[in-house]
This record gives sequence, C-alpha cells and structure tokens, in this order.
Amino acid sequence: MQLKNDLLLRTLNGETTERTPVWMMRQAGRYLPEYRVLREKYGFFERCQTPELACEITLQPVDIVGVDAAILFSDILVVPQAMGLEVQLIESKGPVLPDPIKNNNDLQRVRVPDVNETLGYVFDAIKLIKQELNGRVPLIGFAGAPWTILCYMVQGKGSKTFDEAKAFCYTQPELAHQLLQMITDTTIAYLQQQVAAGADTVQIFDSWGGLLSPADFEELSLQYIRQIVTVLKEKIPVIIFAKGAWHSLENMAATGAKGLGIDWCIQPERARQFAGKDVVLQGNFDPAKLLSPIPVIQKEVKQMLDAFGPGNHIANLGHGILPNVPVDHARAFVDAVKNHKHHS
Repeated sequence: MQLKNDLLLRTLNGETTERTPVWMMRQAGRYLPEYRVLREKYGFFERCQTPELACEITLQPVDIVGVDAAILFSDILVVPQAMGLEVQLIESKGPVLPDPIKNNNDLQRVRVPDVNETLGYVFDAIKLIKQELNGRVPLIGFAGAPWTILCYMVQGKGSKTFDEAKAFCYTQPELAHQLLQMITDTTIAYLQQQVAAGADTVQIFDSWGGLLSPADFEELSLQYIRQIVTVLKEKIPVIIFAKGAWHSLENMAATGAKGLGIDWCIQPERARQFAGKDVVLQGNFDPAKLLSPIPVIQKEVKQMLDAFGPGNHIANLGHGILPNVPVDHARAFVDAVKNHKHHS
C-alpha cells in the first residue's frame, strides 16, 4: 500500500523532504483524555494484549494531534514477560518485577521464547493498526535495548541509578552477558516479526544507556544493540534512542542505524559533530517545555529546527511526553514543526 504521508521514511532514507517530520515519544497514552477513558476500564497489560485496544490507542495521536507517524502502543516490558518473568504495572508507581534475577538459579527460570506464541498479540495489533491506518502515516515498532531490559529484570523495579543492575554486571559478568544475549536473541526475533506484521521502521529504546561510562556502554549495551541493528537494517530503517549516551553517537552511527535519538542535554550542532553528516538525528525538545505557554513553545520549536537545519532531522521530544501536558500544547508543538520553513 502506498503511504499518503511518507515524510518519516524518506527522511530516514536520506532523502530531501519538503519539511521536517514530527512525532512524539509516548504520544499514545496518558496525556490524552481519550486514552484515560480506556485506562479506567482496562488494566495496563489488558490494553497491550487486546489488539483492538492497542490499535485504538495507537491511532489516537494521529487523529487528535496530527503526528507524521504512529508508534505501536505496547511496553518494553512485554519482553521480560515473554521470557518468563512476572511483570506488574502499577498505575502511577511504575513497573514491578516481583522475582528479579540475582544469581544463576534465577537465570534458569528465564528462556528465549517462541515470540509467535508469547507475543503474537503484538503482531496481531500491528496488522490491525496497518489496516486501520490505511496508509495515512507509517507505523513505528519498537523494543527496549537489552541493557535497559536487564536493568528491570535484575533491579525488579524502576530506579534512577540501577545500582543493583550495575553491581550484577560488575560482580557476575558471565551471567550478565548470558542474560544480555538471551534478551538480544528474543528481541531480534520479536522485531523481525513486528516487521513481518507490517512495522515500517523500528526504534530501540535504551532508556538507561546514559547510566554507563563510554566503555561500559560498549560492553553492556552497544555490542548487543549492534547485533539487533545488523539483522534488521537490511529490511527497514532502524532508530536507536540511548538517552544520555551522547558520548557514543559516533559508535551508534557506525552500527548502520538510520536514525539516532538525542535528548535535550546536547546541542544539535554538537550531536551532528559526533554522529557525522549522514545519519538522521531525532529529537530533542525538552518534554517539560510543553508546559510553557503556546507562544513560547512556537518560538522554541523554531529555534530547535533552525539549530538542526534542513534535512536529516526528525522533530521529536528528548524523552516521552509528560502525563500533565495539555493536548493543545502537544498539538501546538506538532503544528509549529509542520509550519516551519527552512531558509535555503
């Protein structure tokens, strides 16, 4: 099917486009009143595991905010779930894994699953979303990076430092690499099936990559992301978003990923120096700035777009949209990108 709006894909493939494409991380979710209605009725994993609900939620921001891409409504923690760990999502508290991995015995409980058996509901959702989108915009699939998934599997809950997860890697490196490889193998199969079901591009979220030194980022994160990108890049463009790991942009670009997400703590010019001229940069508006008055958002978006310059940029936030952002502010962000003209 021919896409009516293929700005995102053309940008990722290095083509010159008439304007910068825009979408927002976490765009399908908590800030939308339409989503909150569904949240009252259905539990979190029920929303993820029911293709009709996942489809409805995925489409909401396309209809309401006017973004240039849909991103699958799901969660990175469906992977540890599929690998045999219990995952609870407690509203406003975040994820809890009651039986985390601490030693070799615990590791015996984890398996590399058949993704069609354990995650088939995701692929069903993707097929349904593609049907309902009817070519309006591309669909982004995603998964968590192996290091970020390990953080939750070992720590058992969210954390600002993930010190227990790091200690696990530093004190039991063989186990850590065994677990990272199992997560990587699962993720490759999972993303391949997302693509087979119809995802047009995929993003790898390394939310906790920035907690590692450059050397540890290579050792515990990037070498596994590289495996994933190597398999997928033949089929579709891949975006890596490793929040805070800007020190490794050059190495991430060398994986063959077409896009690299950056947060608001690095200037676009500096990111471009690190990443090189060929890769697409994605970002990097501070999500909290969407709480500013609309005229301020418009002014700041213009500054951001001018700093990135024309081409090789996807406008996005530097992290997920906050639950308390007014919908008209999210729309103002998207519209400001759409209305911007680069001076050639």
